[in-house]
Amino acid sequence: MNAHPSRHHPPLSLQEAAQASPVLARLSELSRESQARLLAIRPILPAVLQLAVQAGPIEGRNWCLIVKNNAAAAKIRQLIPAFEAQLRSRGLAVDSIRIKVQSSGL
Repeated sequence: MNAHPSRHHPPLSLQEAAQASPVLARLSELSRESQARLLAIRPILPAVLQLAVQAGPIEGRNWCLIVKNNAAAAKIRQLIPAFEAQLRSRGLAVDSIRIKVQSSGL
C-alpha cells in the first residue's frame, strides 16, 4: 500500500498561478508595464533598432532596456531623453532609463 496517496491537481495556467501568488502577480504586472513602455517608445525608435531592443525590468521609477550589442546601445543612449519625454507624455512615470547590453551567453 502506498503510505502517501497521490494527489492529482489540475495544472494551472501561468495567469492562474500569478493570480494565486502575490509575488508572481507583481512580477506579471511589472512585465506588462515594461512591455507597455516599450510599445510607447516604438514610434520614436528607429526601425533598424526595433529588433535589437527588449523591455527590461522596472525598479521603482527606473526602467531598463536590454539591447543586443554595444553599437545598438550607443545609439539608444542618444535617444533616452526622447524616450523619457515620450513616456511622460503618455502618463508612464519614469525617472530614468538605463541600458543593459545583453550578454552573448558564451
